[in-house]
Amino acid sequence: MKIILVAVILSLSFISQTTFAEAPSAEQIKLEKDKIKYKAYIPAKYDLFEAIEGDLNKDGQKDLVLIVKATDPKAIINHEDRGQLDRNRRGIIVLLNENGKYKQILKNLSCFSSENEDGGVYFAPELWVTVEKNRLHVHYGHGRYGYWDYNFRLENTDLRLIGYEQSNNHGPYIESEISVNLLTGKKLLRTNIVKDDEAEPKFKEQWTNIQIAPIYLSQIKDFDELDFVE
Repeated sequence: MKIILVAVILSLSFISQTTFAEAPSAEQIKLEKDKIKYKAYIPAKYDLFEAIEGDLNKDGQKDLVLIVKATDPKAIINHEDRGQLDRNRRGIIVLLNENGKYKQILKNLSCFSSENEDGGVYFAPELWVTVEKNRLHVHYGHGRYGYWDYNFRLENTDLRLIGYEQSNNHGPYIESEISVNLLTGKKLLRTNIVKDDEAEPKFKEQWTNIQIAPIYLSQIKDFDELDFVE
């Protein structure tokens, strides 16, 4: 009887663990629903990676930003340490809401690297795309090493890059920060002159002028090659 009871308990424990392990998260459930909801806007040989809503043209209606990912099997590799990795690149589609119907205004299908790129000694930077205050933000978070943030504003039928923010960190220590206003051509470099990573940072500021042609989201080939450090 004891042996049977132990077997039943172990069996129930395994079923419980399996059920919890296989239960989809809220994000996964939303993504599967969005794949069905926005299927008509996803190009062939692409899959939906994320759907973001927000007002881009100040008309009070929620516009739609789709992050898509290519599905080329040739881009799936076997990494010696990390196993099978999908290295297909990601892209973006922007659609404006016209009284409940979406109208595509731009498409750039390969401007973002894969989420499975090599991050060196750390994980690869994580991509977040949000719509805040009628602006599109493309944000790369690199954990203890800082972040990059690109700020876009709707201009005609494209999104123009108007601002760039960068923070270079080493754990909790902020080494430097960069802020660029691409409309005024002003760049601010803030360098932390306090070398103690436990002390309050103190920044030395340096302003410079930059000359750069307007940058539009539809024309960016690779965000990894887009920076304003120099």
